Amino acid sequence: MKLKLDITPDLVAAMAAEVKAGEKAVTAAMREAGTGLKTAWRGQITGAGLGRRLANSIRSQTYPKAGESLNAAALVWSKAPVIVGAHDTGPLIRSKDGFWLAIPTEAAGRGLRGAKLTPGEWERRRGLRLRFVYRRRAPSLLVADRARINKRGQAVGSRAKTGRNQVTAPIFLLVPQVKLPKRLDLARDAERAHDAVPGLIVANWVEGKFG
Repeated sequence: MKLKLDITPDLVAAMAAEVKAGEKAVTAAMREAGTGLKTAWRGQITGAGLGRRLANSIRSQTYPKAGESLNAAALVWSKAPVIVGAHDTGPLIRSKDGFWLAIPTEAAGRGLRGAKLTPGEWERRRGLRLRFVYRRRAPSLLVADRARINKRGQAVGSRAKTGRNQVTAPIFLLVPQVKLPKRLDLARDAERAHDAVPGLIVANWVEGKFG
């Protein structure tokens, strides 16, 4: 038996069109998967009460940036990876110097743009010195003497010479370490996005043909 295969121009064109359809389908599928994962991660972050600003640090990009490819890929990442990663893993945090972690109380107030203050920054801003108070069975303290509490509940310097309304205010709690609670599960959404890719490719391929 002798077989002969002739490659006609129509068959070549059909194969080229099928490859092109595949490139479009794969690229569209990866774009959908990346956008969906970005949305899911942002939803987790806002749902955990971590704020819209941190949620918006999640970004996505499809590659290639221009054109279509059977090897298209999507990258989803955070512009604040340390913060997001910490809430995703729930790490045990220790002081870099091996001493204490200073946790500000409400009386400490906030720094620029709502940032938490360090003890040194607090002293410079308030013009008060902090005093160390050791406690054996509770977190030790950094306190401000001869302070007053303003309407915002923050400790500030007191100008009263009589000592009226002056207090010793706890400004920082000192602990050797703190366990950050795990508030995110980014791997869960990433696995779902990964598992959805084959179905997205098929759906986009069929839509490209018959849509």
